[in-house]
Amino acid sequence: MGSERGNLASTPSPIIPILTTLVLLSGFVTARPLQGNQSSWKKKPNVVLVVCDSFDGRLTFHPENETVALPFISRMRSRGSLFLNAYTNSPICCPSRAAMWSGLFTHLTESWNNFKGLDPNYTTWIDLMDKQGYYTQKYGKLDYTSGHHSLSNRVEAWTRTVDFLLEQEARPVAKLINNKTHVRVMEKDWATTDEAATWIRNKGENLTQPFVLYLGLNLPHPYPSPSSGEDYGASTFLTSTYWLQRVKYEAIKIPKWSSFSEMHPVDYYSSYTKNCTGTFTEKEIRSIRAHYYAMCAETDAMLGEIISALNETRLLQNTYVIFTSDHGELAMEHRQFYKMSMYEASSHVPLLLMGPNIKPQLISSVVSLVDIYPTMLDLSADPDELTDIAAKFPAITQSLNKMLFSIIDYPRVSVSVEQYNKQQFINWKQSLGQNYSDTIANLRWHEDWKKNPKMYEHAIDRWIKSNSGKTSIESQD
Repeated sequence: MGSERGNLASTPSPIIPILTTLVLLSGFVTARPLQGNQSSWKKKPNVVLVVCDSFDGRLTFHPENETVALPFISRMRSRGSLFLNAYTNSPICCPSRAAMWSGLFTHLTESWNNFKGLDPNYTTWIDLMDKQGYYTQKYGKLDYTSGHHSLSNRVEAWTRTVDFLLEQEARPVAKLINNKTHVRVMEKDWATTDEAATWIRNKGENLTQPFVLYLGLNLPHPYPSPSSGEDYGASTFLTSTYWLQRVKYEAIKIPKWSSFSEMHPVDYYSSYTKNCTGTFTEKEIRSIRAHYYAMCAETDAMLGEIISALNETRLLQNTYVIFTSDHGELAMEHRQFYKMSMYEASSHVPLLLMGPNIKPQLISSVVSLVDIYPTMLDLSADPDELTDIAAKFPAITQSLNKMLFSIIDYPRVSVSVEQYNKQQFINWKQSLGQNYSDTIANLRWHEDWKKNPKMYEHAIDRWIKSNSGKTSIESQD
């Protein structure tokens, strides 16, 4: 399920494409066509999908994460279905959204980073619903074709297998607007939320056909850090006192960290490039996490604006409301922020559904684009995910590996990704001519390049010529 878009297009009811795409059934949950006269559009339920960015799905149910008041998520939980084990297919914005919009696994979309998503003309589930008679409307962030990221991000993505570390521009920080009446911190999201709510009141209520409304939010993704210039990243957790007062500071868990010597090389690379290998006080960590939870509270309020508009227009009783996110947020777990990791905080997403004939229930079935991954975890025995259980159970690991190979030849895909990265980098390098080294030296990730440009140029050259893509600069003088 989900590997063939034709399955979605041929379903009896127009509502099924969105449910199969988002709920990611994969044999775990059975979807049934809605009953009723197919020609009687007025009786067909509407669909409202709210997709935010970087929302830790555990906040919707996990007792230890009940650190912030989320009234509208709680309302959805009490009136509809809450999926306890919903996971992103890929913990990166564009690849995750490419899968969500297409219904295809990442190894089929071949969306490896934030610059390679679906073709702009690709037929998505919302296109199919439009063809089947639904009025469709989209607001806000989409990002399933390509994300809006800097040249520094692109070069960093292409050169991940070159043996040097690329330090990011700024460490994560918490920033507070000390104003108890400042509600609209993320003004852009509030503007699109207002547009969507106004559309419901002025247009949606008067339609003679069912509608699909999509709202994409930026929150609770960290804010840009403009101190880094035009190549800025996003490492600022920004909120106001209004939202921060909804957070229970005493309930915030300070995550445990492995020592550098115990960290997997990939984790160390991620921690280093996110500028998280330095010293952080417990106060700093607690503040970053508190600000993130406050940003989640603001996101919940935007969801509430949509639910309120549906309620006021009496559309709520005949509308499916779905809330989810493209991925989670580490918020200093495992000495990292952002996502780009298969740890729970990064990969676990919220998935709530309420609407006609949906009974309040907690669904523990695993729903994910990668169904095998969650089966290797156990959140009660090792909640901090510091133990490598794969080494302890070689037979199970081998069996799961065999299952994975039955779906995708991942070594071959890795080679394909490496070839893609090299070619993209080569194209960019050739377009610069003699300015290549000077340009890359001024990208934010390559701070050390200026110290010994020849050494790094040689590392790049050997990487381009190598078969595996793995080179070493340590042997250079």
